Amino acid sequence: MKWTKFQIKTITEAEDIIISSLYDLGLEGAQIEDKVPLTALEKEQMFVDILPDCPEDDGIAYLSFFVEETEDGSLLLNGEKTDADAILKMVEEELENIRMFMDIGEGSVKVDETEDIDWINNWKQYFHQFYIDDILVIPSWEDVKAEDSDKMVLHIDPGTAFGTGMHETTQLCIRQLRKYITNETKLLDVGTGSGILAILSLMFGAKSAVGTDLDICAVEAVRENCESNGIDPAQFEMMIGNIITDKAIQDRVGYGCYDIVVANILADVLVPLTPVIIHQLKPGGIYITSGIIDDKEQTVVEAVKKAGLEVLKVTYQGEWVSVTARKPE
Repeated sequence: MKWTKFQIKTITEAEDIIISSLYDLGLEGAQIEDKVPLTALEKEQMFVDILPDCPEDDGIAYLSFFVEETEDGSLLLNGEKTDADAILKMVEEELENIRMFMDIGEGSVKVDETEDIDWINNWKQYFHQFYIDDILVIPSWEDVKAEDSDKMVLHIDPGTAFGTGMHETTQLCIRQLRKYITNETKLLDVGTGSGILAILSLMFGAKSAVGTDLDICAVEAVRENCESNGIDPAQFEMMIGNIITDKAIQDRVGYGCYDIVVANILADVLVPLTPVIIHQLKPGGIYITSGIIDDKEQTVVEAVKKAGLEVLKVTYQGEWVSVTARKPE
């Protein structure tokens, strides 16, 4: 299948009105490319290992709309056949109408043909098996080699939005988890994503795990990855919600009942999380954090100490930092 892409060069202030106007004409599913910085709320809701480096906002935005091509080369819009020239004329006329009452910048339209791409699975070509110390991490579409048959194997399919274990922050957490997990460990993983930290903890011998995340997609990702690794679903409970601000999630997670809390997020999230999460830890419980760029180390250390935790170890990999602490008995 092929698609024709209509890309509009405009300004960020005009994004919403252009998208809305073209939606009314039958052009849906806009792809937006701009350099608008993430808001504090957006950063908090991402709960990821590392935020992308973004260039300075220049006010320019590119809006792309894709129209399906039929077998005879015509385009299908609103269930009817048309062609690129007709759609281009319609878009340009609509942009001129919008320009009459607001600035839309250049307002030019570029037309390209693009091959159909399996966006959901195309990224798989970039993810292959690798090691975290003596652990083999392997996706479902690859096989374990004979020479690795004696190794601990983590089968992980991260999906399009979750971690694989390749990032330094994840590896820092894994190494700290191995030091403290026992067969009685009850673990809480904040910002679970693909479930890699909790799943490995259960493979290391932990008794049970609870995960929280903001993204509902984490539920299916965790379910699939647990199944791939033979994890009993009864051992791993997944919850969706913001444990920092949502009292209902805090209550559901429970208080004073976790031997280990691990949070591989971001320093800016760890600071408000720490004084909340100490209430989920048992006395003497271990708090393992990462997602901390090196220049944020002291910020997190201070937040941990301010919450009344004892810093046990600060570890490093590349430019990333992990802080491990203990709640007083």
